[in-house]
Amino acid sequence: MRVYDLIIKKRSGWSLSKAEINYLVEGYAAGSIPDYQMAAFAMAVYFQGMTEEETLELTRAIVASGITINLDHIPGVKVDKHSTGGVGDTTTLVLAPLVAAAGLPVIKLSGRGLGHTGGTLDKLESIPGFKTALTAAELAEAVKKTGLAVAAQGPDLVPADKKLYALRDVTATVDSIPLIAASIMAKKLAVDCDALVLDVKTGTGAFMKGYEEAFELARSMAAIGRGAGRDTVAVISRMDQPLGKAIGNALEVKEAVLTLRGEGPPDLEELCLALGGWMAYLGNKVKDPGQGREFMKEFIDNGTALEKFRKLVESQGGDRRVVDDLSLLPGAGQQVEIKSDREGYISALNALQIGSAAINLGSGRKEIDDPVDPAVGIILHKKMGDPVRAGETLALVHVSPESRKGTIDAVHKMIKSAFKYSEDPAPVSPLICGWIDREGGEYHV
Repeated sequence: MRVYDLIIKKRSGWSLSKAEINYLVEGYAAGSIPDYQMAAFAMAVYFQGMTEEETLELTRAIVASGITINLDHIPGVKVDKHSTGGVGDTTTLVLAPLVAAAGLPVIKLSGRGLGHTGGTLDKLESIPGFKTALTAAELAEAVKKTGLAVAAQGPDLVPADKKLYALRDVTATVDSIPLIAASIMAKKLAVDCDALVLDVKTGTGAFMKGYEEAFELARSMAAIGRGAGRDTVAVISRMDQPLGKAIGNALEVKEAVLTLRGEGPPDLEELCLALGGWMAYLGNKVKDPGQGREFMKEFIDNGTALEKFRKLVESQGGDRRVVDDLSLLPGAGQQVEIKSDREGYISALNALQIGSAAINLGSGRKEIDDPVDPAVGIILHKKMGDPVRAGETLALVHVSPESRKGTIDAVHKMIKSAFKYSEDPAPVSPLICGWIDREGGEYHV
């Protein structure tokens, strides 16, 4: 078997066998296949695509390149959730304790922010003492003890993915549906969960801007999950504007706690209850996802979800007092109001611009090694559909004392230009715009 022949085969539009895909992934992970040949193969996939079966085998080969986390000793239906990322996407911080409160063990391996999207690990690490680096044994013990754990992906998990992603990043082959789906799902399948809910974002603040391409990615990821024997559903949700009102690490932790208290933004609560309803359904707690939504709401109303968040913080070394005293979280030294210079209704709110403005403040990274300021960020006072008068506050910017005036001025302009107005109330599209059920049935709102 020669790599050269496999490149020609895929370039010509033919399907590769399981053995051929394993040969490529194993060889590249081991260093016997050079970057230039794997780059040629990735470009062939970019143009020719992969069949459903090929994509599944690619995912399995990536999983096999490292260790897997076995959770057989933990009773119950283990459930997981993945979001393709967005601006103000605080769902994990709310959803993990919410689902755990319902008696379903939750194991969530998360990442750090890069580009305009925030990272769950960065958010949790704004809690004093919170530890996200857990060994496989510590992860399993945390889930066994408290019912949930949220941690970083260890270096021994799917190492082929790290290497392949770095290659795709410099060869213009990132935005290939099969390669994206395999990369995401390999990380999910490396953890021994029984059920998986995928939240695939679409809109200006999402990786997949268009609805059709978002649905295509959801379709591919869900098929991989089913093919691997995981009970999988995919929900497509809008990211045309930020989710919730907070963008920034400590600010989003505060918003998550408020949501668990029943005092959070309606859209963040709505999405968490919808995703939680699906997780309850896959976990055999309810007869359908709609019933699951109402089932999940009870755990916010009675305070048990908030208590689970407190236990998550404590079990991973964090200061549990922050749940009752949000002032213990990092705070910015300065706040700047962004005010409207006209009246009307907010007809659009560009999530990408808002996310980029937060990055410029220091809430995230432009490069992987950039430091993150946990205190800075943005609180939105107006969102799509809201009426606004001249002089009203559109957003409140939390700024570090070290920020230069030029940076603050640039952020001010970015945020202000993200808001668009109309004279009459503008319709707001439903937050959830479609889903793929556990049998692969597709539904569009």
